[in-house]
Amino acid sequence: MRTEQPSLDDDAILLVGHGSRREKSNEQVRTLAAKLETELSVPVDAAYIELAEPSIEDAIETLAPTCRTLTVIPLSLFAASHVKNDVPIAVQTARAKYDDVTFHFGSHLGIHPSIVDLLDDRIQTVESDLGVDRDNDDVAVVLCARGSSDPDSNGDVHKLSRLLYEGREFTRVEPSFIGVTSPRLEDTLHSVAKDRPDAVVVVPYMLGDGVLTQRIIDTAETFDDEYPYVRAGASGPLGTDERLVNVLADRCQEARSGSVEMSCDTCKYKVELSGYEDDQGGARAMLRSLVHQAEHADRSDVDDDPHVHDAPAKHVAVCTNQTCAASGAATVLEQLRQHARDSDDCDVHFSRSSCLGQCGDGPIVAVYPDSIWYGSVTPDDTERIVSSHLERDRIVSDLVHQSL
Repeated sequence: MRTEQPSLDDDAILLVGHGSRREKSNEQVRTLAAKLETELSVPVDAAYIELAEPSIEDAIETLAPTCRTLTVIPLSLFAASHVKNDVPIAVQTARAKYDDVTFHFGSHLGIHPSIVDLLDDRIQTVESDLGVDRDNDDVAVVLCARGSSDPDSNGDVHKLSRLLYEGREFTRVEPSFIGVTSPRLEDTLHSVAKDRPDAVVVVPYMLGDGVLTQRIIDTAETFDDEYPYVRAGASGPLGTDERLVNVLADRCQEARSGSVEMSCDTCKYKVELSGYEDDQGGARAMLRSLVHQAEHADRSDVDDDPHVHDAPAKHVAVCTNQTCAASGAATVLEQLRQHARDSDDCDVHFSRSSCLGQCGDGPIVAVYPDSIWYGSVTPDDTERIVSSHLERDRIVSDLVHQSL
């Protein structure tokens, strides 16, 4: 009996959001995906890096059989670890798995004239609410972003602040952050207050109306109470404005035409930056990405911080690239998983990884957060790795290839 083949679309797009335990935030990604589909007349699906479903891998598995070309676009304001590591790893893995599909990987939202225009509209709304006008009153603006451990990402906040200032009659526009790095929002507001402006407009540089956005709004309200001589208010987040759809459409076109630009010259994973020397290098960057969960607090309460995980005690990455695969990496990975399933004391998450740069010494098994790499691992070694290292936290010294 002949099996009818599904009809193929020439193109499809996958919009990748961060993911949240708050369904409202996940719905925003789906809304933008639907708007982008209408704008481009191309099928657009949504996926999430973590905390929500479908995952990037599952979404690609659904889309790949239905199209010839798949463009993956990260729905992220800045290019930090997720954009530089997590999503590219998933795309590269998919390229190897679906060799009959052409994959394009696009840039994040980044700095775009439409976003500057959207932020200015948000500011004007608050000016109207406060009864001030930048042309006649001293209006200061504080742009507040999430904050990142990536200096490249934080630098874009400063650049965006300057672009908001140029050509507009604001007294000043200051960058700030709600966490991770400085200057913090509260400190920036107190500094701005010393100039005694007529009004201060706080702009949350956030996509959605989540916990951090509300924290920014609450901080602005507290500031307004503390400084009665300054009128202060906060705008809403970027939301699902049509101008974001326009930026996403531009990013899709760039990806398809091969004109994507990334800031490699200031990327801490590409070049050695002072204070970030330990982050340089492809293998380290990839493994840091794979063990992202383990770097967050082990708690399920997200009211104080939405970017937390119930992290496993260990994260194991097994290289399954060509030479390691030829040496039996797939069997090693399956044996590790089986021994872990049989254990009552093993709290671990396993991941496949692409090349770790140790060709000829594989299969390589990397255990984090311990930063231990085992080399030339055979299926017979897997029980020892699980029972000794993963259960009892005792390194199997004779298998150690290197530590980072």
